[in-house]
Amino acid sequence: MSNPFSLSRRGFLTLTAAAPFAFGETNSTIPVGLELYSVRNALKDDLFATVKSVATMGYQCVEFYAPYYEWTTDYAHRVRSLLDDTGLRCYSTHNGLESFSPTGIKRAIELNKAIGTKYVVLAHPGNVKDADGWKHIVDVLNTANTTLSGEGLHAGYHNHDIEWKPIDGVKPIETIAKNTDKSVMLQLDVGTCLETGNDPVAWIQQNPGRIRSVHLKDWSPELGYKALFGEGTAPWKRIFDAAQSTGGVEYYLIEQEGSKLPEMETAEACLANYRKLVAAAS
Repeated sequence: MSNPFSLSRRGFLTLTAAAPFAFGETNSTIPVGLELYSVRNALKDDLFATVKSVATMGYQCVEFYAPYYEWTTDYAHRVRSLLDDTGLRCYSTHNGLESFSPTGIKRAIELNKAIGTKYVVLAHPGNVKDADGWKHIVDVLNTANTTLSGEGLHAGYHNHDIEWKPIDGVKPIETIAKNTDKSVMLQLDVGTCLETGNDPVAWIQQNPGRIRSVHLKDWSPELGYKALFGEGTAPWKRIFDAAQSTGGVEYYLIEQEGSKLPEMETAEACLANYRKLVAAAS
């Protein structure tokens, strides 16, 4: 199948010229990657061509989302070879509850070790109705993390909007942070934090060393999650400063749920905006 996206010569030269700014003083050692849900249609059509195009744009890492769990081990090794060939890394994957179950975790470990990841992230807790349900999620994360740690991996948790909505006066995200092992990564989705009226900088500062991955998803009242990175209300410089000085961030992941542009052009535009922001801050 043909490559679903190819940069024009002008676009490639523009990105290449901007490359030295991608890791200025503000972000000198932190890789920036793409959550591949952002290009899900292209990925579904041709995973290998899409990942190659993402690498050509200048992204340094990627995050595969839940459908990866259906891969065979042989296919996961082929994907790892693709990552090695393109110079990309995959530090984490997004997973459903099945990956954290006593029967499913073995498969998750096998696939993530084949890909070369570090974190197995729970992307959604399912239908949690009350405080006891969130305590159960805490138990699931801690139990899985013990198993994963024995294999050189760790569990992670990705927030959506529901974790910011209090139950009996307590936000579920606070329950998770307070009661999970400190080695469980708290992957901050900035967009959903903002949309619910919460402060991502304060959250990072409240959880030192645990915000090891940040989804760079912007949000605005007018465009919602369709705002491109840098075009919403997120205070990105303050977020980067907090993530790197306090949060313990290891890598950033641009995520986009859609925009007025086609998804591959959206991914390119977000990275260009990221580079402009870092250049201005350096």
